[in-house]
Amino acid sequence: MVANKSLLILPGDGIGPEVMGQVRRVVDWFDRRRSVTFNISEGLVGGAALRHFDALPDWNVTALSRRPPAFEHGGRFIPLDLTDRAACEGALGELTDTTHIIYTALYEQEDVIRGWRAREQMETNTAMLQNALQPIDAVAKDLRNISLFQGTKAYGAHLRPPPVPARERWARNDHENFYWYQEDFVKAQQQGKNWTWTILRPQTIFGFALDAPLNILLAMAVYAVIRRAEGLPLCHPGGGGYVTEAIDTRLIARCLDWATEAEGARDEIFNITNGDNITFPGLWPTLARHFGMQMGEPEPQRLQDIMPTKAHVWEQIAKQHSLRDIPYDKLVGPSWQFADFNFAAGKNPAPVVVSTIKLRQAGFQDCIDTEDMLIELLVQYQDEGILPR
Repeated sequence: MVANKSLLILPGDGIGPEVMGQVRRVVDWFDRRRSVTFNISEGLVGGAALRHFDALPDWNVTALSRRPPAFEHGGRFIPLDLTDRAACEGALGELTDTTHIIYTALYEQEDVIRGWRAREQMETNTAMLQNALQPIDAVAKDLRNISLFQGTKAYGAHLRPPPVPARERWARNDHENFYWYQEDFVKAQQQGKNWTWTILRPQTIFGFALDAPLNILLAMAVYAVIRRAEGLPLCHPGGGGYVTEAIDTRLIARCLDWATEAEGARDEIFNITNGDNITFPGLWPTLARHFGMQMGEPEPQRLQDIMPTKAHVWEQIAKQHSLRDIPYDKLVGPSWQFADFNFAAGKNPAPVVVSTIKLRQAGFQDCIDTEDMLIELLVQYQDEGILPR
C-alpha cells in the first residue's frame, strides 16, 4: 500500500490577520497516491503554490485561508482564522492524513515598513504558526516535512545593507525578528518527531496576486499604466540603481515541490532567487516596451503619497478596457509603500545580494531570466482582465 502525501499550505505574503467565520468541516479525503493539503490565501507565494500542486496529477489539495482563492482549482477550501486557536484546533485536528506543510502565512501591519520592527507583528506571526502547526502535529502521525519562509530581513537588510553576498551559514543577525521566534518554535516542536523542516529566504518576490501588501510588480504596472493614460513617459520613481535580485513565485513553487522529498532539503535554510542580478531602473525599459511607452528621466517620488490620489484615472482606464471590477484601493494598497522601500527615492543604497550556492549544491538548480518573468507575469495580469493591453 502506497502512503499518501498530504501537503498543507498556509496563507501568505503580507495579508492582514486571518479573519473568517465558521470553519468548514474537513471531509472526503481522496485515496490517490499523493495527498496535498494547502492553507493558502490570495497571497503571492501561497497562490502560486496552490496553482503548482493543483496542476499535478498525483496530489490531493486542500486550501485553507481567510478567503477563497480567486481562481478555479480542483482541491477543497476551508476558511480559517489563524489567530483563533479554538478554530484552528477544530479544523486542523481533522487533517490526520497531512504529511507535508507549506506555511506561507504572514501578518503585516497597515504601516508595513514600520511594522517590521513592531512587537505586535512578531507576536501575531508567531502565534499564527503555533496555532497552525501544533493541532496538526498532534494528529498527523505521518507528517514528513514543513516548509516555511523568511527573507532578506534575516540578514538585517531592512536595517542596513548586509555584506555581499549574504550567506545562510552566518550567525543570526542580532535584531528582533519573528523569523527567529518561528524558527525556534519549529525546532522545539520537532524534538522527538520524525518530520523535518525547510526554510526558504526569497529575495524580492514577483508574482500574481490581488490585495497583497508586498506585490511590487502590480505597483510597477499600475504606475506605468496610469502614466500612459496621462500622456506621460515612464520615469523611474526611485533613487540609485543598487544591485539586487528578484524571485518568481512560480520558481518558489517548484522549489517547494523539490523540498517535499529532497534529502538535501531536510532541516536546512536556503536563499532563493531567479539566478540573475537586477536593478530596478534596469527593469523600467522592459516595462516601457511592454506598454508601448517612451522612457523619461528619473522622477524620484513617494508613490504611497501620490498614487492613492489616482483612483479617478484608474476608474477611467478600467472602464475603457473593460477590466475586472476591482476597487482601486484593493488593487495595490499597501504595496505602494513596499515599492517605495525598494525603489529608494532620494537614496543610493548599497547592493543587497544573496548567495544561492547552497541551494544549487543541494540539488535545486532551476532559474528564470527576470526580464522574461516580468513579461510573462504582466501578460497573466492582462489575460485575467486586471491590467489593460
